[in-house]
Formats: sequence, C-alpha cells, structure tokens
Amino acid sequence: MQPDKFYYDNKIVRNFAIATIVWGIIGMTVGLLIATQLFSPSMNLGNQFTSYGRIRPLHTNAVIFAFVGNAIFMGVYYSLQRLVKARMYSDVLSKIHFWGWQLIIVSAVITLPLGLTTSHEYAELEWPIDIAITIIWVVFGINMFGAIIKRRERHLYVAIWFYIATFVTIAVLHIVNSFQLPISAFKSYYLYAGVQDALVQWWYGHNAVAFFLTTPYLGMMYYFLPKMANRPIYSYRLSILHFWALIFIYIWAGPHHLLYTSLPDWAQSLGVAFSIMLIAPSWGGMINGLLTLRGAWDKVRDDVTLKFMVVALTAYGMATFEGPLLSLKGVNAIGHFTDWIVAHVHVGALGWNGFLTFGVLYWLIPRIYKTELYSKKLAGFHFWIGTLGILFYAIPLYWAGFTQGLMWKEFTQDGLLKYPNFLETVLRILPMYVMRSIGGTMYLIGVIAMAYNLIKTMKAGKLVSNEAAEALPLVKLGKDEPKEFWHRRLERKPMTLLVLSLIVILIGGLVEMVPTFFISSNVPTIASVKPYSPLELHGRDLYIREGCVNCHSQTVRPFRSETERYGDYSKAGEFVYDHPFLWGSKRTGPDLHRQGGKYSNAWHYNHMMDPRTMSPGSIMPAYDWLMDQKLDTTTTGAKIRAMQTLGVPYPNGYAAIANRDVDEQSKAIAANLAIDKIKVSSDKEIIAIIAYLQRLGTDIKNK
Repeated sequence: MQPDKFYYDNKIVRNFAIATIVWGIIGMTVGLLIATQLFSPSMNLGNQFTSYGRIRPLHTNAVIFAFVGNAIFMGVYYSLQRLVKARMYSDVLSKIHFWGWQLIIVSAVITLPLGLTTSHEYAELEWPIDIAITIIWVVFGINMFGAIIKRRERHLYVAIWFYIATFVTIAVLHIVNSFQLPISAFKSYYLYAGVQDALVQWWYGHNAVAFFLTTPYLGMMYYFLPKMANRPIYSYRLSILHFWALIFIYIWAGPHHLLYTSLPDWAQSLGVAFSIMLIAPSWGGMINGLLTLRGAWDKVRDDVTLKFMVVALTAYGMATFEGPLLSLKGVNAIGHFTDWIVAHVHVGALGWNGFLTFGVLYWLIPRIYKTELYSKKLAGFHFWIGTLGILFYAIPLYWAGFTQGLMWKEFTQDGLLKYPNFLETVLRILPMYVMRSIGGTMYLIGVIAMAYNLIKTMKAGKLVSNEAAEALPLVKLGKDEPKEFWHRRLERKPMTLLVLSLIVILIGGLVEMVPTFFISSNVPTIASVKPYSPLELHGRDLYIREGCVNCHSQTVRPFRSETERYGDYSKAGEFVYDHPFLWGSKRTGPDLHRQGGKYSNAWHYNHMMDPRTMSPGSIMPAYDWLMDQKLDTTTTGAKIRAMQTLGVPYPNGYAAIANRDVDEQSKAIAANLAIDKIKVSSDKEIIAIIAYLQRLGTDIKNK
C-alpha cells in the first residue's frame, strides 16, 4: 500500500501564534494599568473609558480569550494535524476561524471601555458578540471534527480527548450562560434572576476556568511535553483516569464560589464535596506530566522550553490544590472576597497558562520556520524574570488577602469590631498592591523579551506554510479485528467520545440547576420585596455600566463580623427581581447590599464626584462625568417591558407612563440635594445612581 502524501497547514498556526503574542502584551499591559490604579487613583486618567470598573473586564477578556484563546487554537491546529495525520478539514474555515476570533476580540476592546457589559464575570460581552462567539466556535468545531473524521491514524491520542471535551463543554456553558433578552443593539437582561442567575454564572465561571484555561492546556501538555522531552507520556492508564474523572467532577464544583450566600445549602455542600474530590484527577494530570520527565532532568536543565513546562505543571498543581482548599467553608470564610483569591487565580494564569504558552511558542516557532531560536540566553532571561514576576505578584497578594480576611473579622475584648471602617483594611495593604505591580512589570518585560526573540527567529528562517507529510491511509478493520482494551476501542470512535463527554459534563449541571429552578422552596419569595422603580432600574444599569460590581459585593454573609458592619444578612427572596445578580467576587470596597438610607443624597453625590472628600485615602476613582451626562430615558419603556417579560410584576401598561415616575423621583432627589447647596439638573445620570444606591436593601427591615 502506497502512503498518502499531504501537507500540514503551518500558516494558520503561525497566525494564531502571532495573535497570541500581540494580545498577550496588550492584555497584560492593561492588567498592569489596573494594578497601578489600585494604589494610585490618578492612573484612572480622569477618563470614564479608562476607569478601573470599565477596563478590568477588558483585561480579563484580553488575557483569557485573546491571549489564552489564540494560544489554544495555535496548539490545537499544530498538534491535531500531526496526531490525526491529516490537514485541517478546510483552509477556508481556518481563515474564518482566525479572523472571526480576532474581530470578536476587537469588539471587546471597543465595547467594554464604552460600558457595554452584561456584568457576568468572564462573560461580559453583550448579546450580538455572544452570537458571533457561538458561530466562530461552531466553525472551529466543524474544522476540528472534519480533520478527525478524515484522519489516517486509527486511535485518538489523549490530547484529542481533551480537545473534544473542551469543544462540547464550552459550547454548553456559553449557550446556557448567554440566555439574554435584548432590549437594544447593545443592551440585554439575563433571563435568570438573583440566586438562579448566581448559580448559572458560577457554574459557567468556574467551568470556563476548567474547560477553557485547563482542559485544552492539558491536551497541549500531553502533546508538547513528550515532544520536547523526546519520551512517551508516563502512563496511558493514568491519562484515562485523569480525563474522565476530571471532566465529570469539575462541572459540579461551581457552587463553591457562592458559599455562605443565599444559595441553598445543599447546592453549596455539593460544590464543596466535588471540589475536594477534584484534587485527585488534577494532581493525576500533573504527576503524569512531571513523571514523563523522570530521568531527563539534565535535559530540563539545558532546555528552556522544558523549564517553562516544569514551572507550568508545578503552578497547575499548586492552583488545583489551593482551589479545593479555598472551597472548605472554614477557609472560604476568611479568603472569599479578598486578594487571596486574586493571588490564587494568577498563580494559575501566569504560571500554568502563561508559562506553558511560552514553552510551546519557543518550541514551535523555530520548527515551522526551520531555524534555530535566535537567543537561548534571552529565553533564559525570560524564564527567570517571569518566574520572579510570578513570585513578586502572588506573595504580596497572599499577604494582603490574609490581612484583609483577618482584619474584617477581628473584634475587641469589648465585643466591638476592631476595624469598623472598611477603608482601614484597604490602606493597610497598599504596599502589597505596589509590590504586585512590580511583579506584573517583571512578567510583562519577560513577554516583551520573548516577542523580540521570536521576531528575530522568524526573520532568520522562512515559514514552511505547507509542510509535506505522508502516512498510510486508514483501513477499516473487519469482523476479525483484534480484541482490545475497552478504552482503545472507544478511541476509534470520535463521535461516541463526543456524546459520552457531553453526557458526563451534563450530569452535574442538571443535578444542581434543575431543583434550583423548578422547586420554589429553594428560592422563597418575600412579600415586602418590590420591583425597582424606573429611575432605580436606570441607576442599576449605570452601576453595571461603570463596573462597580468589580469592587463592591451586594450580599451580606451570615457572620457576626459582617452583620455588625453592614446589617442583616442577605436573603434569597431579596434578589428575585435582579437581572442580573450583583453579588460580586471581590471587596476592594465595602459591601453595598444594606447601603440604602445609610448616607444622605449629598454624601453619595460628593462621594461619586471625588471619593477622597468623603473617605480620605480612598482608592476609588472619581465619577464626575455622571454629573454632566444626561440620563437616557428613551429606553425606559423597553426596559419595563423586558422586565415584565421576565416576570417582574409591573402593572399592565406601565411602560407607557414609567417616565412620569422617573421625572417625579428624579426631581425629588434633585430638590433634596439643593437643600445641601448642590445644584444639579434632575435629568443627570448621577440622580439615577443615587436613587439606586438609596434603594439597596431597604425592602426588608434591617436589624
């Protein structure tokens, strides 16, 4: 039998590699900017488009979907072709995928600073962009499965299992989390509300980390690490256990982000239990990778790509041990809402995703350009300054997190909060924020050095756009096929593997969400909780636009330290009209759920105009544009109708007259401000923000 001759497409790999580098530098530069904003408010640049609340989601989207996303596609397009001994299914689909993904990222760069956001963490992009993501993801899937179907290799290697699970799970997560009701081209409301919305968001958010930042990278690890080390993966059977246990257990763990909230206790307990179990498969993957290098440590010492891989696997092990640790209720009670979580996330992001990406780039670029790496010394410099950057980033934030968590809970001997003013805890950790930015600067310098090194490497060689290859065609086995291990038989059936992966990941989500959505006792209503007034609804949307949820939570946990500081703990029924929920995941400022009536309208006005006049030393940016910008009331009717569609009990026909209530309430607030000699027109955005803040938590009697 004569072998088939064909060509691997290296051009698409090169394109994704360049995009990875470019977006990595951009995303990390934005990250450095927001890091400096947390100890120097002037770095908000006095501009609404560069304020922390608006560009923080730009940073997360850029590093997750632009940097990591392009790196995933680079790794998949390179490894998949060689694992299946076939070119990608369609060059046209490859181009559509590449340019479509870059346009999605550009749309995020434009819309997020404009304040066009849904507020769902890691899913802030509005509904038209969500549709575009769905289309491009389907294009990627067709291209990937088309290549798998026309393969010349009978069995699917472990890396491909992880690619398949990534594709199907991200599709499910994205679709379920993107159920929104549009009211305009760039504004929508989530179909879910309150507790249900929180569960869906963190089912999505946790598993976006699992199936976008983890499983495709594990697939890349299983391919590139053995190639770099020139030795087989340590254990085939461990890889089977690793894969199936990981994708089954991971999907259950989302509720550990919502411990001590008003999510039903049974759901919280499920999240904790499966989070603890998650240690086993996660460490199974790390061990499988590290033991692949057993006996090759001399090679690790001399090969910078392997150094990056070893640190990446170590960071993966640390992060996947710490995640279950933080899901323990006693630990979560201290760590949640603090910078400990930020440190934890960045150990994974900078160490696992960043360093594995760098190792692959250093290994891959010289091969597709048929040349040597321009400078091994410069790559070594990148490794060491990047490693130091991670340490300078993470260690101060761990310290800051422990400091915050313990200060928030500390009481005096008389039984009073020792630090009743939240700002005291912020001022205490500012030096750690400075050190974090130094670590980020070091890490970014390393990435820039890598970019220079790889550009010089590209110039020294010539891209082999179409790399010649040959392999025997795949011959179907007859009835007398040899008996094989059950999983080896499964590896010949990609569609069966796809369906089984889908079933495995759906189980956990259905068990957690179906009771929460369809058993009313899980989210009991409270008779005194009423819908927001139209002006308050506008104010809530402005609060979302400005990204206030990035720094302020809106849920009081049932700890004495929190009820003493903020007021009565939050109840599930208080959030039934909240589309979306705004519980937050980080407290850079105090919780706001019991904010209503706590301060005067004048206090809120001055606080938004210049936070330091009301809270000396505050790191909150000023929002002076709210005093000048006119509130858009042309959408009032559409918002009310949307809320009615979602089940909010506004009276029939109320949408047509809602602006009369907007006018009446706004004039009352403006008149109240005038008593304190603050002259502001009743049609300004600041009026709506004040109305919303004064409403928070007032539907129930605050103890």
